[in-house]
Amino acid sequence: MKKFNQFAAIVICIVCFSIKVLGQKPVSTPVRGTWITNVASQVLYSRAAIKKAVEQSKQAGLNTLFVVVWNGGYTLYPSQVQRQHIGVLQHPDFLGRDPLKEIIEEGHRAGLKVHAWFEFGFSYAYKDTNSLWLKKFPAWCGRNSRGELLQKNGFYWWNALHPGPQSLIESMILEVVKNYAVDGIQGDDRLPAMPAEGGFDRYTRSLFLKEYPTKTFPDQPKDSLFMQWKANHLSAFGKRLYDAVKSTRKDCIVSWAPSIFPWSKEEYLQDWPAWLKGGYADWIIPQLYRYNLPAYEKILKQLRSQIPDTLMGKVFPGLLTSLGDGYQADADLMKSMIRLNREYGFEGEVFFYFETLNRVSFNLY
Repeated sequence: MKKFNQFAAIVICIVCFSIKVLGQKPVSTPVRGTWITNVASQVLYSRAAIKKAVEQSKQAGLNTLFVVVWNGGYTLYPSQVQRQHIGVLQHPDFLGRDPLKEIIEEGHRAGLKVHAWFEFGFSYAYKDTNSLWLKKFPAWCGRNSRGELLQKNGFYWWNALHPGPQSLIESMILEVVKNYAVDGIQGDDRLPAMPAEGGFDRYTRSLFLKEYPTKTFPDQPKDSLFMQWKANHLSAFGKRLYDAVKSTRKDCIVSWAPSIFPWSKEEYLQDWPAWLKGGYADWIIPQLYRYNLPAYEKILKQLRSQIPDTLMGKVFPGLLTSLGDGYQADADLMKSMIRLNREYGFEGEVFFYFETLNRVSFNLY
């Protein structure tokens, strides 16, 4: 018995030492992925194109696809939640098909993970003041300090603090988690988010004064107390979404792909370091979108300084590699960014967006 106890003690010591060497985090496969969009890309418009994209992603050494499911104010999959709200089943370009179901089937057949990306987040329209959402739910719309519809860079936004759009987003996400074999769901720089200029609608004013009865309602959108208060409410919604997904399917990954910090908080109220440290982010994929290596290394170094060592396994940089205007990063730049990621301790990355692989066929790893 004594010898057994001595042996057991030695084994325990070895295991503990191994965990310490590995940085006290579980061994897992790093994320090496790409975003697949329905804008400036034909991937989702046919089953054949989906199959080809999956094959190319596999050949490039990727293991995860983040596929758009909510864009332009429509779901790309048939959504009963959306139909109940505005009488429209899905995006008109995809009527009669379910591209989400198709890419899950093709992706899983090839051994790739597929995550549902709710790209539009709390936006309801882009350069469109005739949106069905605006007509049906005008009280949901965000307002700036002049009382105008909340708009930034052409996107029209709901008031992300209002229970109406919050309930809608949560219902659509849970609809996907329950009905599809997705490996995860993802919000980005619009979920949970709202332009910092927002918060001047009737609902938000009432909520603020209820929580701060001795304060005067701010007249500046970037008043420090007002900014933090709005960010805290969005963080609370992010936690609520996380908990709702995990209660529905514990194995479903919840990831966020926000802008870089602190810009993300200053412009879109995304205090994502709080999400990471608060435990309601399985992965954070910050958008480190830069066009050259020195600029990329500068922002990567900044990111590394914001992440505690114990949470490094949850953070994977997002890299800009192509745009609809014709921009295309070459293989040397992409591989150099991957090399820098490893040097700074990041074990994976996600490329924006798939068309990089469609135009240049090579293995990234």
